[in-house]
Amino acid sequence: MPATPPPLVSIITIFLDAKEFFAQAIESVLAQTYTHWELLLVDDGSTDGSSEIARAHAAARPDQVRYVQHTGHGSRGMSASRNAGVRQARGTLVAFLDADDIWLPDKLEVQVAILEAHPTAAMVAGQTRLWYSWTGSGDDAAKDAMRRVTEAADVLCLPPELLRRYLTDRALTPATCGVLIRREAVERVGGFEERFTGLYEDQAFFLKTYLTLPIYLTSTCADWYRQHPHSHSAEALRTGRYSTHQPSAALVGLFLWLTRHFVAHRVADPVLWRGLARKLARLAVHRVMVGVNRPIKAALAWWYRLKSPPPREEHRGHR
Repeated sequence: MPATPPPLVSIITIFLDAKEFFAQAIESVLAQTYTHWELLLVDDGSTDGSSEIARAHAAARPDQVRYVQHTGHGSRGMSASRNAGVRQARGTLVAFLDADDIWLPDKLEVQVAILEAHPTAAMVAGQTRLWYSWTGSGDDAAKDAMRRVTEAADVLCLPPELLRRYLTDRALTPATCGVLIRREAVERVGGFEERFTGLYEDQAFFLKTYLTLPIYLTSTCADWYRQHPHSHSAEALRTGRYSTHQPSAALVGLFLWLTRHFVAHRVADPVLWRGLARKLARLAVHRVMVGVNRPIKAALAWWYRLKSPPPREEHRGHR
């Protein structure tokens, strides 16, 4: 009787003007010890030469690498680009690697084995290294840290436990480069929310998985999430669209969307609703206080940090 072939992993790499680090991300896929994969390079309208890099890799390895773009070489945002990759995927498992991050060589081998050992798990999420030291600077090396979903590790979390923890500030969403998910699970939750074109697009997706999917949390770390000044989140910090110490309009939008999602899916769990209500109340207080004097604003910002300390570089983005 012939052996069962290994599952095909579809790796989705979205990119927009990502020339600086793109080749290194692709090389980290080519170096994987698990070899039954396909790589979909999804172009969101690049103009800096990264489209040519993607096409060259697709031409060199047509059996494993494909180039995908939006109609008319348009730019539709991060969620739409990830969904475009999922629609083109042929694998039973899906992984995400953004164009400035890298995987260690055993990333897929480790996470495929976990999903095979835990057939009820829809997704596996690992720890991710927040990678400042890529610059070679000693000062940046001291900033490197581990991003963990929660303190629990090597455990299967049944829904909606992780969402309860998230809403009570006891869990984060994973980095997109740190997960491996069954494709049917991506389709079951409706893919990425295309109204989120940049900030919080990953969180909206993962909150949907937290609500309905069993997720295995592993203590292994096989992906490095590059921190650099040209990232989408760094640019959002500079322009004020995102803040690490007070709620932004984008964050308000995330929780208003989650409220509508709860209503649409008839969520009845009182713990989830209480956690969401606390989040909304905290945001409402800040919005009411927008016009007050500076000392009160400073005190309120301190209170927000105390109650809801955000992780460094929590949000993903195009690079």
